[in-house]
Order: sequence, then C-alpha cells, then structure tokens
Amino acid sequence: MIETGLKNKVVIVTGAASGIGKATAERFAEEGCRVVCWDVKTGEALEGGIFQAVDVTNATSIETALTEVVTLLGTPYVLVNNAGILRDGQLVKYKEGVVTGVLSDEQFDAVIAVNLKGVFACTRAVAKHMIASGGGVILNASSVVGLYGNFGQTNYIAAKSGVIGMTKVWARELGRYKVRVNAVAPGYIATEMIQSVPEKIRQNMAEHTPLGRLGTPADIANAYVWLASDGASFITGAVLSVDGGLVTGT
Repeated sequence: MIETGLKNKVVIVTGAASGIGKATAERFAEEGCRVVCWDVKTGEALEGGIFQAVDVTNATSIETALTEVVTLLGTPYVLVNNAGILRDGQLVKYKEGVVTGVLSDEQFDAVIAVNLKGVFACTRAVAKHMIASGGGVILNASSVVGLYGNFGQTNYIAAKSGVIGMTKVWARELGRYKVRVNAVAPGYIATEMIQSVPEKIRQNMAEHTPLGRLGTPADIANAYVWLASDGASFITGAVLSVDGGLVTGT
C-alpha cells in the first residue's frame, strides 16, 4: 500500500451513517486515521474514533461536537463535507395548459440548508482549528450535475454548484495557512438510494456511463483519501469528477 501520510490523523466525515459517507469513514479508518462520524441518524463509532449526533445546519450542534473532538482526539486534519439530501421537483410542472405543481420553498430551503449552508457552517468551524494547528484538508461533496445540470433538481444543483464556488474561494483564502480545499463531483453511484430505483432506470444510468457501470461508494471514498494524502499535496481549488466518464458519454 502506498504511504498516504494520514496515519493517526483526525478526520471528520459528515453524513457518515450510510452510503458514501460511511464508506469514506471506513476507508480513512483503514489508513489508521482516528475518524469522527457526524450524522443526524444513528450510527456507530469506528475503532479509534467516535460517533456524534450532529445537525450540520445548526452552528451550535457543530461547535459543541467539535469541542468534544478536540478534547478527546485532537485537532481535525481532514474534514469531509459529505452530508446531503434530495428534495427533487420541477421548477414548474405544466400539463395540458394547467400548472400542476411547482418546486416549493420547503423543498428549496431544505436542500440549501444541508447541502450548501451545512458545508459552510462545518468548514467555518473546523477551519479555525486547522489554521491554528498549521494546516489541514477540506474536501467538499459536489456532484457531476452541479457542473452540467439535471432535470428536476434546481435546488440540488444550486447547492452543488455553490459548493464548487465556495471550494475555489476557500482554496484562495486558506492556502496561506497550509489548508488545502478541494471538491469531488460523483456521477451515478450505487448507494442505497440508487438501489431502490427500478432496475430499468439503473441500467439506463449504467448505459450512459462510458465505463459501463455505476460507481460504488468505495470509488468516491478512494478519491477523498487520495486528495487528503501527501500525494495530492500540491492540489487545491480543484474539482475531481469521479463519474466513469458520464459527461463525455451523454
């Protein structure tokens, strides 16, 4: 195994109870990291780490948990802003000359709160500690649809595009403190959510991916670990698409 320089580092992963977040937490643990799992759902601590119930939309929840992390394990070296939700819907749904639905304020606000403001709030809290300790790595979950758009996902794309913008700003602002900031843009990934959709739709997703398959949570987790590692020490402000060539295949 290639040495990553991550052994014994403290890593926080948000949305770590399931899916990509869980795979990412487990992958960092394999590297010998002390992993802190944050989620609003119930979860379990990994060996050498802790699990905390954290609402990424609530600054007090974040700060309380972070104080405990620093006390028990030390200053975080890596923050993976993975937590996210979906509330899909067309901006305006129109059928036979009649408006039959719209994307609601609740749908829009809920996704922005978790997927965009949550990234902001967690990074604001953790970056202060990274600066004081001499450096760190912040990794943000965007999406291939944040780069190219997708039908019925105005709110999700607004958030994921915003994450890319914040990533580039923070790379500029925090670089002088030896804090690197990058984003990962997954394509179609076979999470629990995707597995629940009809087989025909999953097959269509795979067919539109040049590599001929859906991605796995492990594919994304490996990207996060590499971006956090010494091997990526001169990379900041980047958006790494992990999508099996999806964009070039559509």
